[in-house]
Amino acid sequence: MKGSCRVWGCAFVSALLFGCTYAFTSMPLSGSPQQALPSSSSRSPSAATALSMQSETPTDRRGALMTGLAAVVGGGLSLGRPGPVEAAGEEMVELYVGAGCFWHVQHEVTEAERKILGRKQDEYTAVVGYAGGTKTGKDGKVCYHNLLMDSDYGRMGHTEVVVVKVPKSKVSAFADLLIPRLFVKGIRADPQDRGGEYRSALGLPGGMSSPFLEAFKTAGDTRGMTLVASKGDEGDTLKDKSIQVYDTAKFPFYPGEVYHQYHDDMVEKYGKVYGALREAGVGRGAFKTTGCPEIGF
Repeated sequence: MKGSCRVWGCAFVSALLFGCTYAFTSMPLSGSPQQALPSSSSRSPSAATALSMQSETPTDRRGALMTGLAAVVGGGLSLGRPGPVEAAGEEMVELYVGAGCFWHVQHEVTEAERKILGRKQDEYTAVVGYAGGTKTGKDGKVCYHNLLMDSDYGRMGHTEVVVVKVPKSKVSAFADLLIPRLFVKGIRADPQDRGGEYRSALGLPGGMSSPFLEAFKTAGDTRGMTLVASKGDEGDTLKDKSIQVYDTAKFPFYPGEVYHQYHDDMVEKYGKVYGALREAGVGRGAFKTTGCPEIGF
């Protein structure tokens, strides 16, 4: 079924008809910022697909959110992009990647920051958000699916991505580690999530003309993937094993709501230390308001 992770239409109608009650889900508050992140176990596409076929009990992201999630309407916050901690004067490349649900992708990106760049937990630059669409909502907003139907990213052609800052000299090593973690034989880790909101994406300064494209092309070749110039608003890339390449000047990154930052995946749980990175980000002033509702389903 298309969009198994966003089974929200019926639930939304039910909420209108029957007055569903939502309970607020608080953010994780514990965890030492100096502990190492837990490593994620690899997931095969077949396992993820089998998961999506289980009945009744929600195992997909928005299905689970609708059964017990909670939400606070209005005044959403989203993570900003903290400054990198590498040697002064080292040139940074800001890029974004997408490969299905951004919860999983953010964890993989922070693991790459830790392993390749040696960053500590208060130095991560990975932020979840949206990109790749040709439209924005009122006041330039791009928001997650929400009960107010406010600036819905899917309706405006965007996909879920994670932005990160990488030293110019480390882009190749970063790509070599990250791409195999996001794709297994060209298939993303959560193939049960279907639709343009989950297409594979790569945002680079200059797009297909970027001097950093070759690093990702080489990494993609090892997974049987093809990099394709994007025009925006594309559909899913699951069947053709392609990665849509965006020029970040033409298709900028829009930060996501705070609720989605450093979030457990539907299959993998990353622990309290990882979840505490969300609160730590708030504490160091790395968030800014976007005007998007803090509603997730």
